[in-house]
Amino acid sequence: MDSNTLAMIGVGVVAIVLILLAVWFSKSRKRDLDKVFEEREQLREREEQDEERRRADEAAKAVKESTTVEPAESSETSAKRPAAERSDTSESAPARAASTAAAVTSTVPGERESQESRAAETSAFDGESAGTGPSTAAADQPEETEGSTVSEGSAVAAAQPAAEESEADESAPETESHIESTPRPVQAAQPEFQPAQPATAPQPVTPQPTQPTPVPTPKPATPKSEAPEKVVSRLTRLKEKLAKSSNPFGKALFNILTKDNLSESDWEDVEDTLLLADVGAEASGQLVDDLRTDARVTGKATPDEVRAALKEKLLDLVGRDMDRRLNADKPGANRPSVIIMVGVNGTGKTTTAGKLARLFVSEDKKVVMGAADTFRAAAADQLETWGARVNVPVVRSDKDGADPASVAFEASAKAKEMNADVLIIDTAGRLQNKSNLMDELGKIRRVTEKNLPVDEVLLVLDATTGQNGMTQAKVFAEAIGITGVVLSKLDGSAKGGIVISVQKELGVPVKLVGLGEGPDDLAPFTPESFVDGILA
Repeated sequence: MDSNTLAMIGVGVVAIVLILLAVWFSKSRKRDLDKVFEEREQLREREEQDEERRRADEAAKAVKESTTVEPAESSETSAKRPAAERSDTSESAPARAASTAAAVTSTVPGERESQESRAAETSAFDGESAGTGPSTAAADQPEETEGSTVSEGSAVAAAQPAAEESEADESAPETESHIESTPRPVQAAQPEFQPAQPATAPQPVTPQPTQPTPVPTPKPATPKSEAPEKVVSRLTRLKEKLAKSSNPFGKALFNILTKDNLSESDWEDVEDTLLLADVGAEASGQLVDDLRTDARVTGKATPDEVRAALKEKLLDLVGRDMDRRLNADKPGANRPSVIIMVGVNGTGKTTTAGKLARLFVSEDKKVVMGAADTFRAAAADQLETWGARVNVPVVRSDKDGADPASVAFEASAKAKEMNADVLIIDTAGRLQNKSNLMDELGKIRRVTEKNLPVDEVLLVLDATTGQNGMTQAKVFAEAIGITGVVLSKLDGSAKGGIVISVQKELGVPVKLVGLGEGPDDLAPFTPESFVDGILA
């Protein structure tokens, strides 16, 4: 046989052995279990037999105790009988003894009325023989109770009048022997232990509800009031941050324009650099033409001359003569100036509104803010936090999703009542392609103007979006009519040319720029500081 056949036979043998072992183990375990069950059954039967035997012993003991007869009246009782009773005549003794025996025999527990009648007969008979009336026996009759025994019969005989004690001595033995021969009634055995009275269950005590001690809700920490930074120092930091963020743009232009002989490809590089900086195609072409003409006419070649010429051209593009003041800064206003902040989602409108309030507070102006962004969660809380840092009141709605126009109306009424200098209204972010949301901005403006005229509508643009922000700006300008632009996050973009393209496309000035996340990183836009920062 080959190895495979041997292996199969071996496996079969092992399997058979395992099966036999399993069967043997199963039967052995079954026998053990049957033996355990049998022992338990025998133990249970023995316990039942012991219990029955114990109950039988208790019952026999109870019967034995119940059949116990009270001992006969001792001889001392008869010895103590009064002498007058022993002086009775011998003729009356047998009759009295017979009557007493009959009374004792008939006295059983539970027959109170029969006992009373027989006791009365005995008293009457003895009274007639002794010359006393039945009233004497009735007076001396002791009080009987239910369940009276042989001792009660003895008490009846002892209660006879003193005259009966004069009976003859010879009649006493006969009477006593007659009484002793009379069978005595069996007295029920008294239980050794009185059954305990069941304890009265205690009345359940209803717990009195206790009022939990209210835990005071911790109030949110109110931000401490801060002193905002003045405008002069803000402008200094504006130049420094622009120099850091926009250096690549200015350096690229300066490196190209300081060459000895500028070729056509060099001028193309200049135009490409301007386009990459989001200056815009039209503005870039105009700047390149002006620089090329100036280089041909004047022949400026030194670095200082090139830098000065480039600065002048950039200032012309930025618009050095544009009025960039906010209406709140203009003299002669005798009412609150209303500023509405608009823009798409994520541009930083609420943060810019808080920073703008700090800017006005630094100029000693009285400011009120309105939280008309009722769509975004916690927008009103965020604005309140900004207001608390500079002690500026915030008008808000208590519920989410309220009508933003009503909040704007209440805020304008509050600013008018407080005689504030500036009212800043924050609105919810919205996409420019949502016509219904854009119409809501027009409603906010119309409702606000029922109390106060709107002086500024500032569009907040993210400087990092580049030319994509131009489409947003055009739609907002058509929907609500913007009066100025706030460029946020300018410190995070090397494309400072967005300032030039926005102003050229919309015809409105850039009035404010955001240069960081700090509370004072918002400054008025000045063309000189902006251009100096680019060319630094």
